[in-house]
Amino acid sequence: MTQPAGFAPVLFKARKDPEIVEVPDTWCLTLSGVGAPESPAFQQAVEALYGLAYTLKFQQKAAGQDFKVPPLEGLWWSEPPEAFARTPREEWRWQLLIRMPEGITAEQVAAARGQAAAKKKNARILDVAFARFAGGTAAQVLHVGPFSEEGPVIERLHAFIAAQGYRLRGRHHEVYLSDFRRTPPEKLRTILRQPVEPA
Repeated sequence: MTQPAGFAPVLFKARKDPEIVEVPDTWCLTLSGVGAPESPAFQQAVEALYGLAYTLKFQQKAAGQDFKVPPLEGLWWSEPPEAFARTPREEWRWQLLIRMPEGITAEQVAAARGQAAAKKKNARILDVAFARFAGGTAAQVLHVGPFSEEGPVIERLHAFIAAQGYRLRGRHHEVYLSDFRRTPPEKLRTILRQPVEPA
């Protein structure tokens, strides 16, 4: 994918070998929920985020400040967190987000939200928040292939984290460089990112 302008390169670039990176804080559109990735609730949330993001993009383009909409991102967890591997997919918790360039204001988002809600039949557009997303130190790796094959890659990432003297902090984070609604599973490119702290 083309690197979106106005964002730190580390946000949307990763190597196939694990690495430690510093992720900057950014503003984002975000929406949370519960359910499997194939569930109607998840699909509705994805559509709501993209609907608002592109409405905002076109408003900014009309004002001479166009930007490329960045990839969708997702944080995944369970309650309790350590039980994720044993948690049924329909009980997975998630937070989806699309980062926004600096300079976008809450007033602009509110105007775009109203316009998008009037045009699109998706009630969740009204639930999309505009919030600051905290960055920090993280480990990450690029996974190419189906989501179902992430397990061994995540294990390798976690082993790397321990070997570097860190421990896991926060939620499992994925950056979807490919549009998983249109891309064959074997060609999906996903950054697997895990916030860390010194062990």
